[in-house]
Amino acid sequence: MSVEIKTYHSVKEILDTLDKEIADTKSNLGSYLRKLDETRTLAEKSKKIRDVVMKLAGKKNGNTENLGEIDVGGMKIVLDANALHELTAIEDAVRSHQEYLMVLQKVREGLKPLDQLGDTDGLEFIIVENNKVPERILLKSM
Repeated sequence: MSVEIKTYHSVKEILDTLDKEIADTKSNLGSYLRKLDETRTLAEKSKKIRDVVMKLAGKKNGNTENLGEIDVGGMKIVLDANALHELTAIEDAVRSHQEYLMVLQKVREGLKPLDQLGDTDGLEFIIVENNKVPERILLKSM
C-alpha cells in the first residue's frame, strides 16, 4: 500500500490527472488482454499435449501446477514455468487492471460535481491518494 499526498490548484488539474491515469490503465489493460489471448492458445495446446502424453504413459493426470513452486519470503518462485503458469499470471494482471479501472472511473464520476465550483483562485486541493486512487480531498484557502 502506497499513500501519497498531492497538491492541485484547480479541479481541472485533478480531473486531467485522473483522465490520464484512466487512459494509461485502459492502454495497459488492452496490452494484457492481447497477451492473454496469445498465451491462452499456447496454454491450451500445452495442456492438451500433456494430457495426451500422460494418457499414453498410463499415468493419472494429477494437478502438477504447484510442482516446482517454492515460497521465498511470501513470494512464489516457479521453476520451469510453462504457458499455464504464464496464463495464470496474466489473468491476475488483467483482473487487477479491470478492478483498478473501475475504481478510477467511479472516483472520476464522483468528482464531477466539484467542476461546479467554477473559479477556484485562492484554493488548494490537497489529495490523499492510496495506490494512486484519491481517497480524501482537503480544500485549503491559500
